[in-house]
Amino acid sequence: MEEKNLNFDEVIDRRNTDCLKFDFAERRGKPADVLPLWVADMDFKTSSLVLDALTERVQHGIFGYTESRERYFEAVSKWMEAHHDWKVERSWLTKTPGVVFALAMAVKAYSKAGDAVLIQQPVYYPFSEVIRDNNRKLVSNDLVLGDDGKYHIDFDDFEKQIVDNHVVLFLLCSPHNPVSRVWTAEELTKMGDICIKHGVTVVSDEIHEDFVFGDHQHTVFATIKKEFEQNSVTCTSPAKTFNLAGLQVSNIFIPNGTLRAVFRKQVDAAGYSQLNAMGLTACEAAYTHGETWYQAMMRYVESNIAFVRDYLKKELPQIKLIEPEGTYLLWLDFRALEMTEKERENLIVNQAKLWLDSGAIFGQVGEGFERINVACPRATIKEALDRLKAVIV
Repeated sequence: MEEKNLNFDEVIDRRNTDCLKFDFAERRGKPADVLPLWVADMDFKTSSLVLDALTERVQHGIFGYTESRERYFEAVSKWMEAHHDWKVERSWLTKTPGVVFALAMAVKAYSKAGDAVLIQQPVYYPFSEVIRDNNRKLVSNDLVLGDDGKYHIDFDDFEKQIVDNHVVLFLLCSPHNPVSRVWTAEELTKMGDICIKHGVTVVSDEIHEDFVFGDHQHTVFATIKKEFEQNSVTCTSPAKTFNLAGLQVSNIFIPNGTLRAVFRKQVDAAGYSQLNAMGLTACEAAYTHGETWYQAMMRYVESNIAFVRDYLKKELPQIKLIEPEGTYLLWLDFRALEMTEKERENLIVNQAKLWLDSGAIFGQVGEGFERINVACPRATIKEALDRLKAVIV
């Protein structure tokens, strides 16, 4: 089967499709003509082979309750083994309508009201929301931006926060969104050992696992030690990799039978059972037939990152790129502009007419930064950077 959707330069008009990124600016307090690069979906068509599978499913015409068969698990498991050297078992799998839903279920399953849950800010803001909205105590082991321009983990503080706050659950973001770190096996081991020592369950959000650049390599947390496997929940999804977020399909792996049973009980309590038919179809097709599209998309995203790096260096040296190791979300340091949050928002939103994600929403330690999505045509990125240049230089 031939892959047809390999023109990532194609600018596709997403307006008037009920698109969260493009159609809801005014409703969310932004100018109608703002250029959005905030929410983490792509502006690329997914694999044509995924579209073929969806088209065939649509033409059948019946969309009743749908469950996955063995070939679905085979597709998922083969992808995990080929790309992440992880042999998963069928019994470990629980399917959910998204990773954030899974995080919320995990918070309910492995903690009770008032318990402390650890995260590492600046981090994907729904981490904080599922903790606070479920009446748990948010504790942060803040990441530290080193002189080398990379974020690092303060392991002494990591353990101190756990001990001082009686933390029972750790939400790990790996690779990390938004600071783009791909944690090394050594870093993951240190955190995992501390969690084992203090009886802290680990929920690892690995939704960006397929986006790793250069010599960096993603290590599935559960593969490091048997103790980690039995003390963790691993959250995966084709949503980022194949631009399928709107189809709401995630694959959650829990090797420990006790942890798995408690998690599934919370999913049942939420009233959720089968995933939507189109999500199941898309996931199976993507992992079975999407390799060519995936590899081409990765090369394009890497070239976009190189374009941003070069542009900032030559045209906007006031803005510093935190060198990305993974994800398609870049973390930009605006602190040299010496602006308040309000002043910078006015500059970006009202003057440059851009919609980015302000670093402050990822935690106080993110103030002065902005997150930008570069999984879009080069022309879109150039326009965004040109708009910034026009109001800064």
